[in-house]
Amino acid sequence: MRRCATLLIIALTAGVSAALQIQCYQCEDVRQDDCSSPEFIVNCTVNVQDMCQKEVLVMEDGIHYRKSCASSGACLIASSGYQQFCTGKLNSVCITCCNTPLCNGPRHKRRAASSACRPSVSRYAGLLLGLMLLYLCSH
Repeated sequence: MRRCATLLIIALTAGVSAALQIQCYQCEDVRQDDCSSPEFIVNCTVNVQDMCQKEVLVMEDGIHYRKSCASSGACLIASSGYQQFCTGKLNSVCITCCNTPLCNGPRHKRRAASSACRPSVSRYAGLLLGLMLLYLCSH
């Protein structure tokens, strides 16, 4: 029984960890939206940075981008604080937050529902394993 409890805890912990890590694009002061390529992808800190952030600054020399991982609290405070400055005109600053993998990349045209929109089985593998162990250990 003790072995079942240990395995159950490990499986559930693995499921939670997998669900709370996100990947985002990360770059500083890029003049084009070209930091949306694989070399700019980073793994955010598990259980801390749960959102991706994108800053768009309209400057005299063009549009500048900053992209990063962020905690939900910090990102939402920053985005709401700059909302009044998000005009799209010269010297405007827009900050957006999102919580899906690589969501701070370039906008893509909408397309019909595809496998990319479905939850990943691997994301829930730890949770499913934990539920199976719970069932097996209780019988």
